[in-house]
Amino acid sequence: MLDSPRWKKYLIALIMALALLYASPNLFPQDPAVQIAGSRTATVDAALKERVQGALEKAKVRFKLVALENDRLLVRLFDSDSQLTAKDLISTELNPNADDPAYTVALNLASTVPNWLRRVGARPMAKGLDLQGGVHFLMEVSESDIRHQDEIRMVDDLSRLLRDQKLRGVVTRGVAGPVVTLHSAEDRDQMARLLVNRFAGVRFITGVSTGLEAFPLVGNISKEAVANAVGAAIDQNLTTLRDRINSLGVAEPVIQRQGISRIAVDLPGVQDTAAAINLMGSTSTLEYHAVNEAARGSAVAPPGSKVYTDRNGQPIVLLRRVIASGDQLTNATSMVDSQSGTPTVSVTLNSAGARKMLDFTQDNVGNGMAVVLINKLPVTRTVNGKVERHFVTKEEVISVATIRGVFGAQFQTTGLDSMEEASQLALSLKSGSLSTPLSMVEERVIGPSLGADNIKSGMRAVLIGFLAVIGFTIFYYRSFGFFGIAGLLCNLVLLLAVLSVFGATLTMPGIAGLVLTLGMAIDANVLVNERIKEELRLGNSPAASIVSGYEKAWHTIIDSNLTTLIAGIALFAFGSGPIRGFALVLCVGILTTMYTAVSVTHVLVGQVYGGGRKIQKLSI
Repeated sequence: MLDSPRWKKYLIALIMALALLYASPNLFPQDPAVQIAGSRTATVDAALKERVQGALEKAKVRFKLVALENDRLLVRLFDSDSQLTAKDLISTELNPNADDPAYTVALNLASTVPNWLRRVGARPMAKGLDLQGGVHFLMEVSESDIRHQDEIRMVDDLSRLLRDQKLRGVVTRGVAGPVVTLHSAEDRDQMARLLVNRFAGVRFITGVSTGLEAFPLVGNISKEAVANAVGAAIDQNLTTLRDRINSLGVAEPVIQRQGISRIAVDLPGVQDTAAAINLMGSTSTLEYHAVNEAARGSAVAPPGSKVYTDRNGQPIVLLRRVIASGDQLTNATSMVDSQSGTPTVSVTLNSAGARKMLDFTQDNVGNGMAVVLINKLPVTRTVNGKVERHFVTKEEVISVATIRGVFGAQFQTTGLDSMEEASQLALSLKSGSLSTPLSMVEERVIGPSLGADNIKSGMRAVLIGFLAVIGFTIFYYRSFGFFGIAGLLCNLVLLLAVLSVFGATLTMPGIAGLVLTLGMAIDANVLVNERIKEELRLGNSPAASIVSGYEKAWHTIIDSNLTTLIAGIALFAFGSGPIRGFALVLCVGILTTMYTAVSVTHVLVGQVYGGGRKIQKLSI
C-alpha cells in the first residue's frame, strides 16, 4: 500500500517536532563568562554586583550582563580576550590578599538558551576539550602513601586493643606491616587469637623472641589488600573531585579512572590551571578533640596537647588525641537547630568512630569537647622558573561544647556562621576529604582558539560531506533524490536531538562519526531506490514498484546496519575517550538512519504519489 496510515503520519510529525525542539538549543552559542563565588566569610549580593560592574566600567572592559544566579555572580562577556581581562581585573579587585582569597573567581561559559526551552529540559550538547578548549589533568595516588596511612590506622587500633584487653606490649611499624610486641608468651598467644580475621588482608605470625619480655607478632599486609586500598582510595577521590568540580560550575567535566592508580580530569572552558589545581587538591574535614581542662585559659600547651585558635583568634588548648575524624563519617546533613535556630550539621559516624565517641563521652560527661575544622589547601609557586606545589594546612576551632550526656554514632556539630557554610561543610564531609594526596603526572592546556579552529574544521567537514551527498543523490536519482535529502535532514535533526537529550559530549571524533553517519544514511535510500528501479525493469507499475521497493529493501537495510551497529557497540564497550565518542555517535546515527531512511521517506513518497493518483512515470 502506497499511502501510509494517518496515525503513522501524525506520529512522524510529532517525533520530528520534538526532535526540532530538543535539537534547537545547539543553535544558541555560549557566552564567555566569569563566575564569582563567595567563601565562608564573603557574601555575594547586590553590593558586590555594583562593585564588580563599577570596576569593569572603570577599566573600560565591555560586558553583556552582570547578574546574580544561584548565590553566585555571573559576568557575561563578548569574547574570550575580554573574559581573561575581566577575570584578572575582578580577581585583583576582590582578592587583594592572593594567599587568602575571599572570593573564588573562575572562567566559565554561560548558556544563552531561552528559559522556556530550559523548562522543558532542552539543553545543548556539551563540547569536549578539543572543541571548547580547557585543561586536562592526569593525577596519581601513591601506593606507599596509602600503605603508610593504613599502617598508622592499624597501629592506633592495635594500641587501643592492647589497652582494652589490659595486655602489656607496644605496637610499631615493621617492614611488611604492624608489629605487636608483648611482654609474655601468654599475652602473645591471647593477642594472636584476638587478631584472627580482625584486619582484612593482614596475616599475623609469631616472630622470633629477642629476649625477656619481647614476644612479637609480625603482621604482613598482602598485595591484594594494598591493591584493594588503592582502588578504594581512587573511588573516594573520584567522588570527592566530582563534587568539588560540580561546585565550581564547570560545564560537563569528564572525571574518570585511568589504569590502576590514576585519575584523568578534563575541564572544558577552564584556562586557569592554578585555580583548578587548588580546587581539586584542597581538603576539608573535621576532627573532634577533648579540651585540656587543666590548661583552660592558657596559651601554652603541656605535653600531649596543642594550642589551637578559634574563629575570634582566641587560643584554646586541646589534647592531641583525636576522638573521631572526618574519614569515620558515614553521613552529614545541614539543618537548623530546633532550639537555638542556628545552622548545624548532623553527623553520623561509622561503627569504629561511634565506639570511640561512646567510650569518650561515658568518661567525660561535664568536660569540654572541641570541633576542629581542617582545610588543606594546595599552594602553587614559581621558584627559579619551576612550578612548586605544596599543601598548607589551616586549622581552626569552630565549636567548643560541654558534654551533657553520653552519645555515640549520631550527634550535631554547631558553631557555623551560616547555612551556606553548613551546606558546604556537609557536602565536603559526605564526599569525604581526599583519602590520599594526588600528585600531578600531566597537565595540558588547550586554548580556546584551537578549539574554535577545530569547530570550524568540523563544521566544514559536515557541510562539505552533506553537500556532496546531496549533489550525488539528486544527480543520480532525480526526484527521488529529494526524498533521500529530506530523510537525511530529518536524520541529522533526530540524531542531534537524541544526543542532546542524553547529555552527550561532542568531540572531534564525534564529528567524524557524524560525517560517517551522513554518508551511511544515504546508503539506505540507495538500496530502496535501486530496488524500485529493478521492479520497474521487471514491468511492474510505478505504484507497485514503490511499495515493493520499500518492502524488499527493508531486510537488506537491517542486515547491513546491524553488523555496523555491533561493531559500534563493541567500540563503545571496550574503547575509551575519543573512541567512545566516535562509537556513541555512530551507534545512535545507525538507529536514527534506519528510522528516517525507511519510515520518513516512505511517508513523504506516499504524500506525493499516493492518494489515488495515476502515476505514469517515476523520476528516478
